[in-house]
Amino acid sequence: MFRSVRKRPTTTPAAAAYRRAALPGRRTPWRDAGFCVVDLELSGLNPRVDEIISFGAVPIDGGRAGADRTVYGLARPTRPLPEASVVIHGIRTVDLETAPPLETAITPLLEAMTGRILVAHAAIVERAFLGEVLRRQGVRLREPVLDTVALGRLLMAVRGADSPRFLPLGELVRYLHLPEHRPHHALGDALTTAQAFLAIVSHLEAQEPETVGSLARAPDRLKGIRRYPPAPPTR
Repeated sequence: MFRSVRKRPTTTPAAAAYRRAALPGRRTPWRDAGFCVVDLELSGLNPRVDEIISFGAVPIDGGRAGADRTVYGLARPTRPLPEASVVIHGIRTVDLETAPPLETAITPLLEAMTGRILVAHAAIVERAFLGEVLRRQGVRLREPVLDTVALGRLLMAVRGADSPRFLPLGELVRYLHLPEHRPHHALGDALTTAQAFLAIVSHLEAQEPETVGSLARAPDRLKGIRRYPPAPPTR
């Protein structure tokens, strides 16, 4: 009787460097920390069967986005793209025929993420897909991962505004009076998310100092505001 042999993960040099790099500590003031804002375009939303086909990344240092150091890449999928995904991002299977496979294409993104705190909008998606890619290379996704949905909702709550359960990126930047760059394009959305992140944290910092740890606690801070609303004014 033969036993199935599970293929061992192959850790690439980029994945190994990502795993070894020191991250900013939780007490680090946010302006002293390095961040990497990431957006992914996908063939679907199931990380077990769907694939990353495009990615964009924007580094942030010293409270400024490195627009001249952005990363953008395409990855060739292992199966034809479903029509539903093509309608969203406009990338066709034929557009990816000459792109490298994901295990190779992802290298510049891992290099951009190395030593930096990951930021994404609706980060559960990036966390799931990047976590799956790194798992196949024998590496875990580093924490914390900051989510501009949670941070945007926190800012709204701090200001006393209604905080919707989900906050689309376009709605968030309209609330912040910021432009939106090429929706559903990985680099366009990464740039939009980066400017939203900087605006949100700058507004929050006007109330109290922000650190890597305080930003990571945004969901818990939001719960605290909702649990303990400000008392009504007395006469």
